[in-house]
Amino acid sequence: MTIQQIKYFLVLSNELHFWRTAEKVFISQSALSRQIQSLEEEMGLQLFERDKRNVKLTDAGKFLQAKWSVLINDFDLVTQQAKKIDEGTSGFVSISYPGSIAFKFLPNFLEALNLNLPNLKLELVEPTDENHEQLLLNYTTDIAFSRDKIKNTNIVSIQLFSEPIALVVPNNHWINKKSFNGLNELKDERFIISGLHNKTFFASLLRNIFEKNNFQPKTIIESDFGGMILSLVSKELGVSILPSSFKFSKSKNVRFIDLDEQISLFINFRKNDPNKIISKVVDYAKSLEY
Repeated sequence: MTIQQIKYFLVLSNELHFWRTAEKVFISQSALSRQIQSLEEEMGLQLFERDKRNVKLTDAGKFLQAKWSVLINDFDLVTQQAKKIDEGTSGFVSISYPGSIAFKFLPNFLEALNLNLPNLKLELVEPTDENHEQLLLNYTTDIAFSRDKIKNTNIVSIQLFSEPIALVVPNNHWINKKSFNGLNELKDERFIISGLHNKTFFASLLRNIFEKNNFQPKTIIESDFGGMILSLVSKELGVSILPSSFKFSKSKNVRFIDLDEQISLFINFRKNDPNKIISKVVDYAKSLEY
């Protein structure tokens, strides 16, 4: 039994058609048939029921399809990670990040990497679910910037800096820095914010802010994308609350008013990762001025 045979089986189990499968895996239909037959003979069981018109999985085939799909995915992820380690300083690093750092910190960080590690290839991922912990543990990403500390014994989480949370309003809004006396002044305003029902760190932070100010916001639009929120606020559709880093986006017709709340940025990576380039990348993040 080979990894390639298992991959042939998985494609066929989805297509249930030998000719289409053979085209997808770039071998002849007869060669595919021989590979599947060899796999069945070695295992001593039937994986497919087939006649001249139809192909379908046996119960044993369905079981192996479910189990092998997970194993092959894990195998591919581990293989990719081994390649990264082997490539060393001219390798590949995947980085996940929250959208709020995309306008100042992240460009400065990438500039430092480009100057000091010019052969390093980077992949940038902005996950909508912000599940940076799982992305690290399953080797989907190598370094994760997050707004909350990841508490996992297999992950190192280092705080880089803190910044204020800011109220974001259109430029012609009645409230400004001098007149602002507290968030509860805006209890009748229309809010454009991350959904408070979400389980993300920022949604939790927003819930705490509104609880402290003794009101529930009149949310008219929910979004986890700060760039979209800024655009809607600039159109005077409502007000929002975002990390103050978004002010570096230089969005037109919006004004930021810092609140008495702080949010941090953490850099997270796998403990004892054998990919030496990761520690170098982390060091450049720690050395930046904020």
